[in-house]
Amino acid sequence: MFVFSNFLQALATILDTLLWLYFWLIIVSAILSWVSPDPFNPVVRVIRSLTEPVFQKVRSWIPFTNLGGIDLSPIVVLLGIEFLRIFLVQTLRQLSMQV
Repeated sequence: MFVFSNFLQALATILDTLLWLYFWLIIVSAILSWVSPDPFNPVVRVIRSLTEPVFQKVRSWIPFTNLGGIDLSPIVVLLGIEFLRIFLVQTLRQLSMQV
């Protein structure tokens, strides 16, 4: 059973790292929206292509994410990521300890 336990621990660690990286990608995307960089810059295009689909999904689910010209969808996504890191990652880690 230690193999399954190690698998769950590895899965939790990788998931935590990916969520942490996406958390910072969301923050960078929000900062880029304030300074309006060159939209043809390859780095900006990659960041937008990784974050905009999630923002659009949140905007379609929650209609009040644009209050007075301020887009709140990055905040909703950041809260969702933190929820997943606290609930899902911790659950996987605790499950790996019990197996």
